[in-house]
Amino acid sequence: MNKRTLKDSLYEQVSRIGKAFASPKRLELLEMLAQGEKSVEMLTAELAIDVKLASAHLKALRDANLVRVRREGKYIFYRLSGSDVAQLGVSLRTVAEEHLLEMRMALQQLVSEPDHLVKTSRAELLQQARHGQVVVIDVRPQTEFEAAHLPYARSLPLSELEQRINELPLDVDIVAYCRGPFCLMSDEAVKLLLARGYKAHKTPDGVSEWQAAGFAIESSTTVPVSTKAKS
Repeated sequence: MNKRTLKDSLYEQVSRIGKAFASPKRLELLEMLAQGEKSVEMLTAELAIDVKLASAHLKALRDANLVRVRREGKYIFYRLSGSDVAQLGVSLRTVAEEHLLEMRMALQQLVSEPDHLVKTSRAELLQQARHGQVVVIDVRPQTEFEAAHLPYARSLPLSELEQRINELPLDVDIVAYCRGPFCLMSDEAVKLLLARGYKAHKTPDGVSEWQAAGFAIESSTTVPVSTKAKS
């Protein structure tokens, strides 16, 4: 194999990843799997697509070695093949936001209440949570919290928030987060908290954004994981 042929082959291999990412639904599937392992049924319900279409998208991701699969009885579960896959998704979205006006306009429409966003940096938020100056709540389902969550966060799923709201202090700012900037669960949580007299904000970060920025994440079964230590 001559050098030109070899070079073409190398670019072809890299392009396999780009082709796998080149679908809105596959991007959403990857974002969902960044929250933890999920069954095909869970994914189809979340994305509002049928099993056949979901299976086709998952096959494309599997062919590019971006996801892994396991069977448990009649159920099939998928997970990301590595945390770098989630971080690539974050980088792709960041580049899109930087260079695409349509992306920025869509995000502005999504963030209906920009005043509800936290104004502090990730490092400052971490310090405040560590010292009890804010309470960080994870409003995703409990299973996603157990797979990975922000340090010092409490699991308080949106579906349980109204019933468990008295567990939160009224005199401390509450910061909610969910699956990242496209997720609306934290907006709903903030709206509910404010209506009940709480001081509440949201961070657009999810575990993928936090880890992509070099901050540690935690899980219910492992010690904090980070590629770069920050405080």
